[in-house]
Amino acid sequence: MGGLRRELRIATRRSRLALWQAEHVKERLMALGRGLKVELVPLSTRGDELLDVSLAKEGGKGLFVKELEAALAEDRADIAVHSMKDMPAELPPGYMLAAILAREDPRDAFVSPRHENFAALPAGAVVGTSSLRRQAQIAARHPQLDIRPLRGNLDTRIAKLDRGEYAAIVLAAAGLKRLGLEARIRSYLSIEESLPAAGQAALGIECLAARADVAALAGALRDAGAEACVRAEREVNRALGGSCTIPLGAFAEIAGMHGGRLHMRALVASPDGKRIARAEDAGDAARPEELGLRLAAMLRERGAVEILAALKP
Repeated sequence: MGGLRRELRIATRRSRLALWQAEHVKERLMALGRGLKVELVPLSTRGDELLDVSLAKEGGKGLFVKELEAALAEDRADIAVHSMKDMPAELPPGYMLAAILAREDPRDAFVSPRHENFAALPAGAVVGTSSLRRQAQIAARHPQLDIRPLRGNLDTRIAKLDRGEYAAIVLAAAGLKRLGLEARIRSYLSIEESLPAAGQAALGIECLAARADVAALAGALRDAGAEACVRAEREVNRALGGSCTIPLGAFAEIAGMHGGRLHMRALVASPDGKRIARAEDAGDAARPEELGLRLAAMLRERGAVEILAALKP
């Protein structure tokens, strides 16, 4: 479709957080001052429907993405807005990331009605998390706790906590902040305490690779620093198998005053936290994938292959 675009359709999941993210992108696009009409196309995804089974067993977080990509392919939407931590490490042929936006707070958050932090929890207290990555890091530091799966959207998870099913839950700080629920956060987990997932707190805009007009429009929202960091993190994941569900943390940040260097930490852990391979290095922000590949190689040398092999059924 040539010429100046006047209308844009955004595919999004139906959860309150996903809709907030899509509305945020809509507002940013309309603020470009191009007279653009933007509408949301809310969709239900397989990942949202599977509330009582492990995502890892059913195909991973890509289940949140496929229906949105189908809407792009069938011309029911022009772009899709995703949480980057839910995006598979490799996109299907014919799709592209047109933009990665500025990042929110990448940390994990401790949420509990009665306790301030992990140290305040009694032995045997039930802690909920949807993530093997979080589970492994909590178990490594707090083996006395009972860590159990926690599925559902953010509101559902908090409701389960409030019903007393868990003594505490761990959620991404970014989602809580975006929905005005920052007051529910009792304490933040430092990056050292809980290394975030690749792409955590960053939003991405996906479109068909053939849609240069759409890519150019969405590209106006890209944040170069966040994009370099997320590309480096995603490369670690891709190089180690590409699954969104493996217990892998990767977090990069711009180092120095002028943004020319990236500093990144990464880990792969067994879900029980008893084996953890860690790596840390720095590299050129203009070539983030090189840094990601280097850290993936370091993790392999330090036992990541054996840890991941043990996860396979």
